[in-house]
Amino acid sequence: MWFFARDPVRDFPFELSPDPPEGGPPGPWVLHRGRKKATGSPVSIFVYDVKPGADEQTQVAKAAFKRLKTLRHPNILAYIDGLETDKCLHVVTEAVTPLGMYLKERAEAGGLKELELSWGLHQIVKALSFLVNDCSLIHNNICMAAVFVDRAGEWKLGGLDYMYSAQGNGGGPPRKGVPELEQYDPPELADGSGRAVREKWSADMWRLGCLIWEVFNGPLPRAAALRNPGKIPKSLVPHYCELVGANPKVRPNPARFLQNCRAPGGFMNNRFVETNLFLEEIQIKEPAEKQKFFQELSKSLDSFPEDFCRHRVLPQLLTAFEFGNAGAVVLTPLFKVGKFLNAEEYQQKIIPVVVKMFSSTDRAMRIRLLQQMEQFIQYLDEPTVNTQIFPHVVHGFLDTNPAIREQTVKSMLLLAPKLNEANLNVELMKHFARLQAKDEQGPIRCNTTVCLGKIGSYLNASTRHRVLTSAFSRATKDPFAPSRVAGVLGFAATHNLYSMNDCAHKILPVLCGLTVDPEKSVRDQAFKAIRSFLSKLESVSEDPTQLAEVEKDVHAASSPGMGGAAASWAGWAVTGVSSLTSKLIRAHPTAAPAEPNIPQRPTPEGLPALAPTLVPATSTTSGHWETQEESTDTVEDSNTADRWDDEDWGSLEEAESVLAQQEDWSIGGQASRGGQTSNVDPKSPESDWSSWEAEGSWEQGWQEPSPPEPPPEGTRPASEYNWGGSEPSDKGDPFAAMSARREAGIQLRPDSWGDDNWEGLETESRQGKAELARKKREERRREMEAKRAEKKAAKGPMKLGTRKLD
Repeated sequence: MWFFARDPVRDFPFELSPDPPEGGPPGPWVLHRGRKKATGSPVSIFVYDVKPGADEQTQVAKAAFKRLKTLRHPNILAYIDGLETDKCLHVVTEAVTPLGMYLKERAEAGGLKELELSWGLHQIVKALSFLVNDCSLIHNNICMAAVFVDRAGEWKLGGLDYMYSAQGNGGGPPRKGVPELEQYDPPELADGSGRAVREKWSADMWRLGCLIWEVFNGPLPRAAALRNPGKIPKSLVPHYCELVGANPKVRPNPARFLQNCRAPGGFMNNRFVETNLFLEEIQIKEPAEKQKFFQELSKSLDSFPEDFCRHRVLPQLLTAFEFGNAGAVVLTPLFKVGKFLNAEEYQQKIIPVVVKMFSSTDRAMRIRLLQQMEQFIQYLDEPTVNTQIFPHVVHGFLDTNPAIREQTVKSMLLLAPKLNEANLNVELMKHFARLQAKDEQGPIRCNTTVCLGKIGSYLNASTRHRVLTSAFSRATKDPFAPSRVAGVLGFAATHNLYSMNDCAHKILPVLCGLTVDPEKSVRDQAFKAIRSFLSKLESVSEDPTQLAEVEKDVHAASSPGMGGAAASWAGWAVTGVSSLTSKLIRAHPTAAPAEPNIPQRPTPEGLPALAPTLVPATSTTSGHWETQEESTDTVEDSNTADRWDDEDWGSLEEAESVLAQQEDWSIGGQASRGGQTSNVDPKSPESDWSSWEAEGSWEQGWQEPSPPEPPPEGTRPASEYNWGGSEPSDKGDPFAAMSARREAGIQLRPDSWGDDNWEGLETESRQGKAELARKKREERRREMEAKRAEKKAAKGPMKLGTRKLD
């Protein structure tokens, strides 16, 4: 029976790369690139081939193998595996590049910054301090060839071939036998005068001075060149001179050298070094310290090296989120670092964290995700969006915080192209209908209309026919002026999605009513849209054969390219709507006529009280628009681009001056419903939109307006005007001459796009509500007294201490 010896090199779990070797430290070692066979992860493999008659070198190589295997320190080359045979030695370490080659590559790409060099030298000195002070070992080989750089830009100390004990165990320093290394020996070892090295670190600190000179000036030609600092930074020169001093006694200990360089104004006293030191100790830091660190990290990332951000900062950010409960503070630096990743890395490292974040109940994290969705939406696939992200995002429509509701609406502009049929045409439209009808925040209602116009081309034909005309018609009757402008621009941006009959019978009558709107900005946009629709009708009238071409998109399937032409001249965007609408709200209404006879009223009982939010409600007890704060913008990132003002909104900005001259729309909050109780549905918001499909409220559409009527005598102030409750009002209409009214007696469902009932936005008159509340209390009191008397008469007198038995 034959037995074959197994080849240990073939069975080794690592293999050499076919690429040529990268060199290595002076001596017998050759550095190769390699990889792990099982996973393919990259490694570096130092190879030494045993040669006959080179016993001394073989012993030095084996000693280096042993030292590297037993020494563990973050700044010393990390040992992974090794192989020792009669023919060769293989030492596997983390994937690294020789420092000389790394500096050459970076010089071709623009060179290293002082920040990187300061941290690299800090790491080498720290490794040297560990060897000298903690291990009592003399490295005896500090030079450019003994330093390596990993993929994160971290400097690692290697070249342990000639290391020996400072305590004299195992004999003196081994003989190097390499001429290239002799120039790094200190003068006290070369002059043969017999002067002893007074400190154990003196020789290594001289060699450290040589390394610093080479890092800034290139290869050291001779020892005499050390007298000229060359390109060494001025803040480092005094400490460098201490290292290369002729007297070995004055050369500082590595720990003291670090302390001197970290002093205020020192070479290693900078934000980059401080960040790295914090990351090294992040596991033992207090939660408050971590929060502060991550909050300040984003400001510094732009000046940090890309490799450092990808391989050093990113893992710490992911760990802090997964296990450290860092929360929303990691989002900004996380997405900033994500810009350095390619698509595959982003999918593997960032997307799983983002998907998990969307399920969080932390409001700060949710709003940060919505604000920064533009940075990662392109990496999300449709199944992930529909099954793992959209179900969590829609909860924001029902949030009591207006800032979250507004950001949720804005995020739909990015999510809509990836939503499936059910989520886009059914679920999302339910929430948009409820927001436009009942939300008390004017900017949110405006944003809903703006977003609907932007995503209208993604809807299917039946949904477009049922939704768009009714939704934009409703927006034109909003008491918030920017919402009315958004409704007009919505018609214009989606003009190619309407049939000629709808243009003539539904859209133009609505736009014509806006030509006498109190706001000039609304009138200007209305005239502009009317001219556009009239030109289409006129062209079809002149040449009826164009009808098919003009209406080609009306019944077409959803497409992101539809409506682009109209949207270009409409020129409106969703990203910055809060800033502009809040400008309009804050216009100074000093010239607005006041109505001092109307007393302040409490919040209606039928409306839910708002929690303290970043966007103040427009229906608070404040009597003027100017009290409205632009609070939503304080939640948003200050760097978010405000494209709202950059777009072609015509003369919308003129509304600031107009608001100061028009009648006071905000007396007592918004216009009240005189003599009526609040008409808010007591059911939960879910019940409002869950019955949407069954009610068929989308088909309700737009109603023909009745001819304008002159205002009746005894017209009540605007604060008592009935804006369209469920009950007919006998109050006068001071705005009848300015806008068309609906036909009397028409009752619309509250969740309909075509509804004119803004019960979530307008409130009742204070006197009517107070009177009604008083009557209800009086009736309730009489009922309770009657029930008590009836109960007492039925039971009759009972004896004291007795108990009635069943």
